[in-house]
Amino acid sequence: MTNDPAIDSHTGTPLWHSQAHMPSVMRDELVLVRGEGAYVWDATGRRLLDVPASLWYANIGHGRAEIAAAVAAQMRELETYSTFGRFATLPALELAGWVSEHVPLEQPKVFLTSGGGDSVDTAAKLARRYWHAMGAPDKQVILTRERAYHGLHGFGTSITGLAANLEGLGPLIQHTERVPTSDVAAVRKRFEDEHDRIAALFVEPVIGTGGVIFPEPGYLQAIQQLCQDYDVLFIVDEVITGFGRTGEWFACDRFGLNPDILLLAKGITSGYMPLGAVVISRRVWEPFWRDGSDLVFRHGITYSGHASACVAALRNIEILRDERLVENVAALGELFTETLKALARAPLVKEVRAGVGFLAGVELEDAAIAERVARAALDHGLLLRVISNTTLQVSPPLVVSSGDIAFLARGLEAALNDVQTSG
Repeated sequence: MTNDPAIDSHTGTPLWHSQAHMPSVMRDELVLVRGEGAYVWDATGRRLLDVPASLWYANIGHGRAEIAAAVAAQMRELETYSTFGRFATLPALELAGWVSEHVPLEQPKVFLTSGGGDSVDTAAKLARRYWHAMGAPDKQVILTRERAYHGLHGFGTSITGLAANLEGLGPLIQHTERVPTSDVAAVRKRFEDEHDRIAALFVEPVIGTGGVIFPEPGYLQAIQQLCQDYDVLFIVDEVITGFGRTGEWFACDRFGLNPDILLLAKGITSGYMPLGAVVISRRVWEPFWRDGSDLVFRHGITYSGHASACVAALRNIEILRDERLVENVAALGELFTETLKALARAPLVKEVRAGVGFLAGVELEDAAIAERVARAALDHGLLLRVISNTTLQVSPPLVVSSGDIAFLARGLEAALNDVQTSG
């Protein structure tokens, strides 16, 4: 916590925090000042294991001087330039090339963004624009799953499966609808009745912020097949799962998916610079790229393809590859899952969800208990985050060792016991 004299004694912090109840935050910020590997330090000097990898993104861990050096070198040469119209920079071209060669899509093109929310909005607009170009302008409905989270931009907020994110906002973007989280039959019925109105179905391979919900066996493959059968674009949101978190470079590889559009962010730079990507299959890009076509996708982001951010991504990818961090997740994934699932016997735990890479959710009895456990965990060297009101997000940096996993489990069990005994 902090007693920074710059903070007004009557109104608290000058910073309006994201997704925060500010009366609770005022004068009670947890200020982080340094990071190294899987750990961060707060302003009081406490060393804390970064259990949520910040917002799921610190894949290669903190304090990587080599990324700072690469970005600084690029900034001295050319910090960035717009990719609007005919302009490009070498880092943007190199990153787009790497992505296009390594994702499981057919001859894809890559639209670079500033992050996950940008990627979601870009994909939703492109889906509607594609169908309009194909002579089916009525195909406008964007479907998502209940409990799904796709960022908080305009489309992302409109297509959320989390009701709290819509509270008090009034009407947003029209023609966005939800389907049950894991019900293939419900999706089939919706497609049978309305496929001529449905532009796309978005899915997270593993629902993240909605509580870390893993797909039922065969679910994702069945949904993909339905999209193909009923001519609906299949959009996979790998903002969280991309770049190694599932023990494969992409969850699409793990689950055998070949989407029409793939969304990336977070782990693409491990948070060192804001960046995202929309990876677009040949089916979707070809009408806009065909010789003689007069089609234009009139969409743009000021910092799309930001050269320095692309350099951060390229260096990040080299670290993931050279240090075999994706393989580290695969090697330790079973231990991670077993260790976390053992906590299901601990007091106050309702359910532990784990089983794919470095992703788990520890659901507690209620929201108040979850917040108390997160606070108690600080005394045991853990930085925790509560998602979906009652679930502790467990998604550490990919650099953690077996010893770090054991430390995590001991600290979390101790925090649960602290809250249990304090009543």
